[in-house]
Amino acid sequence: MPKVPIERDLRIWARVPPARTLGPEVSAMTQISYPVRVNARLDAPLSRGLWLVKWLLAIPHYLVLGVLWVAFSVLTVIAFFAILFTGAYPRAIFDFNVGVLRWTWRVAYYSYGALATDRYPPFTLGPAPDYPATLDVDYPVRLSRGLVLVKWWLLAIPHYVIVGLFTSGSLLAWRGSGAARALVVTWGGGLVGLLVCVAALVLLFTGRYPRGVFDFVLGMNRWALRVAAYATLMTDVYPPFRLDTGGQEPLGTDPSGTPPPVPSQRSWPLAAVVSVVVGALLTVSALGTGAAATGATWLNSNRDPAGYISTDTQAVDTSAYALTLENVRISTFASGLVRDAVGHIRVQVTGTGKPLFAGIAAQRDATAYLRHIAYDQITQLPPAGPDVRYHRYPGGATELAPGGQTFWTAKASGAGTQTLTWTVEPGRWALVVMNADGSAAVSADLTVAAEAPGLGGLAAVLFVVTAVLLVAGACLMVLGVRQASGGAAGTRRPAPPPVPDPHTPSGIPA
Repeated sequence: MPKVPIERDLRIWARVPPARTLGPEVSAMTQISYPVRVNARLDAPLSRGLWLVKWLLAIPHYLVLGVLWVAFSVLTVIAFFAILFTGAYPRAIFDFNVGVLRWTWRVAYYSYGALATDRYPPFTLGPAPDYPATLDVDYPVRLSRGLVLVKWWLLAIPHYVIVGLFTSGSLLAWRGSGAARALVVTWGGGLVGLLVCVAALVLLFTGRYPRGVFDFVLGMNRWALRVAAYATLMTDVYPPFRLDTGGQEPLGTDPSGTPPPVPSQRSWPLAAVVSVVVGALLTVSALGTGAAATGATWLNSNRDPAGYISTDTQAVDTSAYALTLENVRISTFASGLVRDAVGHIRVQVTGTGKPLFAGIAAQRDATAYLRHIAYDQITQLPPAGPDVRYHRYPGGATELAPGGQTFWTAKASGAGTQTLTWTVEPGRWALVVMNADGSAAVSADLTVAAEAPGLGGLAAVLFVVTAVLLVAGACLMVLGVRQASGGAAGTRRPAPPPVPDPHTPSGIPA
């Protein structure tokens, strides 16, 4: 029996070609790059003025991407748990999310992320190799189950800072003077926005796009897209701290000689995209209704002994002659609904000095009474803001004590805590708080409360709606993912034929 050389045995076992065949074609296979590849070519000539209206032309893409990114976010959360428990990124979800990134990059390249082409972006999640801007992400066969817990927030923080400077221009700056001087964060268009603006002005006056600006803008966009893919769990390979400028992705050498993996080239069917997007929107809506149901339940369980749900007591004061809460509008159409939902309104004012008067009146009557009086309108109360805000109306002293007026719908007057109760009616209303004798310098503790008799029932309905939305959204997303997985199955490349064992005679199974 003839002997087979040992080196030939090793080559057969390793499934590699003999050394004499390792030529330029194999060397080319060893050229790899980062798993996220961003390529673009600068179109020429470019219209001098089209960039002025691209914001308008891109609106259809912005609208579609708005809902696609909702689905992207929900599917990324699903992928997070899939990776955590299985170590694998579901392939259909991966293809969808890569498609959203790819679509976003094409629209950014056409519009104000680069302005480097006048060719309108296609409406597709799939690859468009002939479009001037392309993005590919290698599908990871395995991902770290532990790394998924920290890479999207902790490990990516240094990149977030850099990408923030590129895309949003967030900077620390001192504002104000003296005791009011403070360190604040300012926001602008970022370096990308600044350079694209420069390129647009040069294009407007010269008809050409500066090549140096293009290379630098592409480098910053490439960095941002690499970080986006890493932060959304598409790869475990940490993005390099390197500004790779120019339109073409730079290649590196893999010392192991392993050929690069095949990038994602599969596109979702339209029906599957619609199913997942609608499912994601329903799921996000369920989060909103669930939060509302939880809040309503909490409020309903925190009623005071009289059965009212009240705001925190807030101290209000003015050096003028009155304090007001104005323009509380109840429409005629909704007054019955508001009355049933809110019930009675209770206002309590506690004087910190002189006896107080509190009254509710129609807005026109309150305005007429206060026309020549100096008073402060309360424009903001917590929790709408961190503090109480006022708007001063100039005027003089009151000539008519408030308690003697006949236009008040509800009123209370005296020392200590004064309580007035008001039944909701259609119209525009105002609350007025004054000293009972009409003098200046009004100071009081103010509390507003409502009965809200239907709050418990509303919470129950919202919980039911939340459950329905979650089930419907989950079913639609599962249906879309399954449809995409089935549709893509036929596009997978067939496995290469097995290498025959030279020790096995032809026709005899090993």
